Amino acid sequence: MVMGRTLDTRERVTRLLQRTGFDAGPDAVDAAERSGFDATLDRVLATARDPGADLTPVPRLGPLPPRSAKAEERLEKRKGRNGRPRGTPGGEESDGARDSDGARATEGSGDPDGARDPDDEPSAGASASAETGAGAETGDGTGDGAGADPVRKKFRQALKQQREEVTLWWLDRMVAAEHPWEEKRTLLWHNHWATSIQKVKSGAAMLRQNETLRRLGGGDFRALARAMVVDPALMVWLDADGSTAKAPNENLARELMELFVLGVGNYTEADVREAAAALTGWTLDRNAHPWESRFQPRRHDPAPRTVVGEKAGFTALTLVDHLVSLPDSRAHVAGRMWRALVSNENKPSEAALARIVAAYGERRDSTALFRALFTDEAFADADNVLVKQPIEYVVGSLRAFGVRPSELPEKVRGQLLTRTLAGLGQVPFAPESVGGWPAGAAWLTTAAAQVRIGFAQGLVRRADLSDVEDASAKERPELLARKLGVGRWGDTTRAVLTAAARDPRHVTAVALTAPEHLVLS
Repeated sequence: MVMGRTLDTRERVTRLLQRTGFDAGPDAVDAAERSGFDATLDRVLATARDPGADLTPVPRLGPLPPRSAKAEERLEKRKGRNGRPRGTPGGEESDGARDSDGARATEGSGDPDGARDPDDEPSAGASASAETGAGAETGDGTGDGAGADPVRKKFRQALKQQREEVTLWWLDRMVAAEHPWEEKRTLLWHNHWATSIQKVKSGAAMLRQNETLRRLGGGDFRALARAMVVDPALMVWLDADGSTAKAPNENLARELMELFVLGVGNYTEADVREAAAALTGWTLDRNAHPWESRFQPRRHDPAPRTVVGEKAGFTALTLVDHLVSLPDSRAHVAGRMWRALVSNENKPSEAALARIVAAYGERRDSTALFRALFTDEAFADADNVLVKQPIEYVVGSLRAFGVRPSELPEKVRGQLLTRTLAGLGQVPFAPESVGGWPAGAAWLTTAAAQVRIGFAQGLVRRADLSDVEDASAKERPELLARKLGVGRWGDTTRAVLTAAARDPRHVTAVALTAPEHLVLS
């Protein structure tokens, strides 16, 4: 990789703040420049109490109601026999506890019958080519068939409400966080272990996964991988909760090796089959709220299996231990994080990759990996620009103008956030496939430009623009560059901003859609 111009200190700390958060406001950049890059990096990566996050507590979601009339009928029958639903105190034993012969609950705690609803969508499939979960539901959770069945309609409404609630909560936390690295890191891992609520359905299960990614995302990658391989939402997403010794499902095994831990070319189809057998035995107790994963030895295949060169009687957890210990795993994880934080276009040199993998080390220290990425000389290369993902663009813009999603009227919130993110193709908790969201120029389409214009016009109507209004027209382009963390406007953009500068709202909307604001410089 040929190095371009090296960033100066101010440009470098601006890049660091943008890529470890969502913005780079003038006060933060000034303070970081005074402290220097190394001290700023130490502060960013340090664990600290976050008053902003404290103000955005995790929502408490109830269980979903039965999803169909048949499911409700089964529930009522059980209530009639027992006086209360199974899984409640004094009720019938849960599926997870009774280790049934293959029957399992499928509807959330509102439908504890144990039989899959015939209206369920087909399995999303496992391979990277599976556009997982994208086709079964419409984006707003009001898919077909809801109007004919009031019970199903109620389920759809509850699903939609949960989806909106968890999305709003996370966006609000990303905007409010005073130490945004934890939220940015969680977003990175959400894209790595991509799981969509469109198939999972349960907002509570998605929130639990989100908490796992946040809690374990800065430590030993093995601990994170161990938690994720039995994470209820991921199990549903990749059809792992029905995998038995008699009928092992390969979806989770394939993605565990291809996307999450090892990478393409580092395993064989035989390894996938053997790993799938090792992953058998885990089921979900959907009577619990939120769902709980449980190991049922009777369903597990304990036979010795050979997976990527090692033969053992693997369990799900010992399989993870083996896979993450392989050198190919370290390079794979480092490579994915490099593309997200350093450059999506330029691969690391052999020397850079070796240094980053060495820092990550046998302890699989994620924070050490991130530190190595941010201190690599390629991170200071002016040419290594990243296109902002829509969530980064929207959250960064809201932070720049102090607009909190939770403080917006519901109708405005829907127009400004939900419609924008759906239009741009990136809604939290709903990655488009198990491979996550696209990156780079894929976000810079003509259709996306129109959506950004609508977002910018909506935001300036809600933002406090008093400082822009107080500045002279001549000062406004530079003021907006500082507010948005833009190093400098290009000549074309500056000319457009200058022409619009007499109108504070108009010039601000133009700045929000300028090319320089669409990238992490």
